[in-house]
Amino acid sequence: MRVLVVHAHPRADSFSAALRDTVRTALEAAGHAVELRDLYAEGFNAALTAEERAVYHTEGANEAGIEDHVAALRRTEALVLVYPTWWYGLPAILKGWFDRVWSPGIAFHIGEGAIEPLLTNITRIAVVTTYGSPLWLLWYIGWPDHKLIGRGIRRLCAKECRLDWVYLHGMDRRQRPALEAFLHRVHTHFSGW
Repeated sequence: MRVLVVHAHPRADSFSAALRDTVRTALEAAGHAVELRDLYAEGFNAALTAEERAVYHTEGANEAGIEDHVAALRRTEALVLVYPTWWYGLPAILKGWFDRVWSPGIAFHIGEGAIEPLLTNITRIAVVTTYGSPLWLLWYIGWPDHKLIGRGIRRLCAKECRLDWVYLHGMDRRQRPALEAFLHRVHTHFSGW
């Protein structure tokens, strides 16, 4: 399977980077073709410019400057997002990636009353994330990032697109053994793909 891994964390020495590397290693060992897009490392510009917004609905013209990201989306069969959850949501750079790359003619067409999905080549989405919050608080506030990806982003993919959610809560209080155990859990999960 062709898998696009999108990573969003500014530090190369972060636990998120270790998660990214674990995902990639496990998927490649399982025989998958992995393409990595590390948004911070490549200097992805998350801000939608006035010029880009002006052509947002003009298919083709809205791909200027993001052609390589669009091509990666169109050729992948699975998408893996690796990021820390900050303020109950995606890091700004990842939200900006969705704003700029998942646009009309690429991710969807605007139809009568609803959007029509275009990324039907994507049959599986996985999220690997960490939360500083305790589990009870995530339930209380309603898991905003899970809703966004599970109900919104996934809708633009294949009809029966599967969603895997691999997470660690209470990240800010975890000690090394718990972090190592989570890395092992991530490796096991993606080795089974």
